[in-house]
Amino acid sequence: MQLTTVRKTYGTGDQAVTALDGVSIGFAAGTFTAIMGPSGSGKSTLLQCAAGLDQPTSGQIHVADQDIGAMDEGRRTVLRRDYIGFVFQAFNLVASLTAAQNVELPIRFAGRRAEPAEVQTALAQVGLAERARHKPSELSGGQQQRVALARALVTRPAVLFADEPTGALDTSTSREVLGMLRRLVDQQSQTTIMVTHDPVAASYADVVVFLKDGQIADRILLDHAAPSNPALIAAHMTRLEN
Repeated sequence: MQLTTVRKTYGTGDQAVTALDGVSIGFAAGTFTAIMGPSGSGKSTLLQCAAGLDQPTSGQIHVADQDIGAMDEGRRTVLRRDYIGFVFQAFNLVASLTAAQNVELPIRFAGRRAEPAEVQTALAQVGLAERARHKPSELSGGQQQRVALARALVTRPAVLFADEPTGALDTSTSREVLGMLRRLVDQQSQTTIMVTHDPVAASYADVVVFLKDGQIADRILLDHAAPSNPALIAAHMTRLEN
């Protein structure tokens, strides 16, 4: 996945606000990238544009060899459906449906019949094969987020986007979900891009990209054998905020 001189401006004239200011960045297949930055740095806008949820003012965004930035909403919807998975802070599960039925939704929205085996495989990937018949109210917060992850993975997306995926979870459950994201990258080469404010969450990534004022301000590569990674990331954030 590649972003080239992506710019996003909201409003016009004196009221215009530039959220992304010519950002160019590539995300190698099978890697885990964390996006961090102070409030208003443009990290959420970057995710929304990269994932096709918003259209850039200018620049190119290539996903699966297609320029999503040049597409109209209809074509972006199809690309999101076929190539992109999403996990958000809010689990966004349908309360009246079972875990399996929630996982089926992207397949049904694509207009095809969900095969029980592919739904079961997606749930097994996140360790919830035995919870397929349970509704969200019968699952813990961590289990609900894992169902949301299975739903994102069932279409085998080229890129998985995670927006503060552990923001609503306690510390122990957060580590469980982050460990699962890490294993998906290591074992299945799932390209993953995560926006987070948490240095501990970011420490699970291969690389941390820091934004400030709509531009890339810094990046660091992580050694997963180094227990000091969260402190290193926090120090970079502190420098950006000062």
